[in-house]
Amino acid sequence: MKKIALQLGCLVLLISSCSNKQNTTTPGYIEEPHSFSKPNEAVITHLDLDINVDFDKEIIQGKASYLIKNNKASQIILDSKFLAIESVQADGKDTTFSLDDFDEQLGNALKIDIHKDTKRITVFYKTTQETEALQWLKPQQTADKTHPFLFTQGQAILTRTWIPIQDSPQIRITYNAKVQVPSDLMAVMSAENPKVKTPDGHYSFKMAQPISPYLIALAIGDIEYKAVSNRTGIYAEKSMVEKAHYEFSDMENMVASAEALYGKYAWEQFDVIVLPPSFPFGGMENPRLTFATPTVIAGDKSLTSLIAHELAHSWSGNLVTNATWDDFWLNEGFTVYFEMRIMEALYGKDRANMLARIGRQDLEEEIEGFKDNPDDTKLKLNLKGRNPDDGMNSIAYDKGYLFLRTLEETAGREKFDSFLKNYFQKHAFSTINTEKFVRFLNKNLLEKQDIVFNTEEWIYKAGIPDNQAIITSNKFETVEKTIQQFVKNNTVDKTLTKDWTTQEWVHFVRNFPNDIKTEHLTMIDEAFNLTNSNNSYIAMVWYEQAINHNYHGNNVDTKIEDFLIKVGRRWYVSTIYKAFKRNDKTDVALAIYNKARSNYHSVTANTIDDLLGYK
Repeated sequence: MKKIALQLGCLVLLISSCSNKQNTTTPGYIEEPHSFSKPNEAVITHLDLDINVDFDKEIIQGKASYLIKNNKASQIILDSKFLAIESVQADGKDTTFSLDDFDEQLGNALKIDIHKDTKRITVFYKTTQETEALQWLKPQQTADKTHPFLFTQGQAILTRTWIPIQDSPQIRITYNAKVQVPSDLMAVMSAENPKVKTPDGHYSFKMAQPISPYLIALAIGDIEYKAVSNRTGIYAEKSMVEKAHYEFSDMENMVASAEALYGKYAWEQFDVIVLPPSFPFGGMENPRLTFATPTVIAGDKSLTSLIAHELAHSWSGNLVTNATWDDFWLNEGFTVYFEMRIMEALYGKDRANMLARIGRQDLEEEIEGFKDNPDDTKLKLNLKGRNPDDGMNSIAYDKGYLFLRTLEETAGREKFDSFLKNYFQKHAFSTINTEKFVRFLNKNLLEKQDIVFNTEEWIYKAGIPDNQAIITSNKFETVEKTIQQFVKNNTVDKTLTKDWTTQEWVHFVRNFPNDIKTEHLTMIDEAFNLTNSNNSYIAMVWYEQAINHNYHGNNVDTKIEDFLIKVGRRWYVSTIYKAFKRNDKTDVALAIYNKARSNYHSVTANTIDDLLGYK
C-alpha cells in the first residue's frame, strides 16, 4: 500500500516438523482509540455473512451472524458507520439494540443486548449511499467498459461501513460468506475463491485462518482467472488478463524466494486481482487475494516490487498483525524490509538498493513535510482522535525499514534472519504492539547476542538517528552524472540511458537541479517523450517536475489532467496535487479535481479534500 497455506490440521511454518495447532493464544485485548468494541467483555470469533449485492440501487443488503466469546456480558458492542441496522437477534431471537451518537471518524457504537450465555448474534442491515468502503463503478470506469464493478477497501477502519463488526486489528476472526451478484459477474473475496463464473451468480466463500476485520474484502466484476502456477494466478477483466499474467509471471518465484527466507507460506493460495484504476492504493494485501492497481502494469515487469511487497504482508501484517493503528509501522516497516530481501534474492542487490534509495528519498521528503509536527515522525504514534490514515505514510514504511536494516547491519544478516524467523513463528496468527515487540527484540536478539542498540530512540523519538544504515547505489551515482552532463552540454546522449530500469528513470527525473531551465526540460522531453510515458510511476514524477518548473511543452498540461481524472491511486494523485499547491497553483488543482473527484474512492477523495480545502 503506499505509497500492500494453512491446512486446518497442519501449519508447517518455519519448522521442519508438523504441528497440529494454530497459534491460539488468547490475547489480553488492549484498549485502543479506533474501535468502540470492548472485546474483553464479549468478542466475535467467527462471521457468517449472507448478502445480496444490488448494482441498480448500489447497496448491499443481508445479515452478518457472529459466534461470540462471552465473558458473562449483558451487552456486546460492534462498530457501525453509515449502515442501516434493521434488526438484531441473539441466539436466534430478536433482541434490543441501540446506536450511540455518531462520531465523524468512528461512526456509531452498535450496542446489542445479550445474555451471559449468548453464543451467537445476527445483525440484519444494508449499506447506504454514504458507505465509504465501497466503490461502485459504472461500465465506462472499467477497462472493458461493458459491465459495472464493485470493490471494497477496509483498511484502516472502513470495514465497519459495509459490515457491522468489531473493527479493531487486534480482533481476529474466521469467516464464511454467501454472496448473490448478477449472473454475468463474478465475485471474489479474501478467502477461497472460484476460478470460473457460476451460472446463477451465487458464490460461497471460506476463510479458515483467523484474520483482522480490515482484511475482509470483496470484488465483483466481469473478471476471469488465469493461473501462473498451481498456487498463484491472476484475476482481471478480459482485456487485462494477458497483460497482467505476463507482468506478474514471477509470482511463483517470489513466493518460493519468500519461503526460503522466512518460512512456509501459510495461506495456501496467492492470487492477485487487477482492479480498475480508481483503486486508491498500489496494492492491498487481502489474504489469498491481493488487490492491485493497474498502474503497476508497465509491460516490462519493472514495477512488480509492489507484488513482492503485498506477498511479504502474508507474514508481516496478515500473519503477525499490528494490534492498533498506533503500531502500524510493525506491519509496513517489516514488509518493506521483507520486500527488499525478496527483490534482492530474485533480481540482485543493485535492484534492491535502488528501491531502498528511492524509499530513503521519500522518507526525507516526508520528514520535511512534518517539520511542524515532528511527533508524526516517530514510529510509535498516538493517533487518538485522528483518522488512522494519518499514520499511513513513509514514516511507517521507510523509517520502519531503515530501523530494521540498521538492526540487520548491526547484528549481522544471519543472526537477524534467525531472529525474524523466530518472530514470525512465535506470533503467527496473532497481533502485537510496539511494546511487546521491543521486549521480544531485547530478549531474543539484543540481549542474547550482547548487542547494544538505540531501540528507544528509533521508535519513540522524532527523526532519524545518526547510526542509520547508509544505502548506496552506484547506478544512481551514474544517473546523477548523466543529468549533469545533459545540462552542462545542453544536449542529450541517449546511449547513456540505454537499458535503464524504472528506478533509474525515476531517480533521473526526481533529481533535476532546482534551477533547471525550461529549455533543458524541453530537450529531455523531446528525447525521451516522458510526457507520454506508459510507465505511470515515471509519468507521475515527470508531471510533478513539470509543475515545479513551469514546463508546459508537449501538451503536458492536458496529460496531467487526463492522468488525474483516470488514476485514483492516492500516492500518485496526491503527489501531483501537492505540487500544484506547493507552487501556488491550487486554483488549477481544484479545477481538475472538480472533474476527477467522482472517479476516486473515498480513501483518495478524503485525502485530497483535506489537501486542497475542498468543500
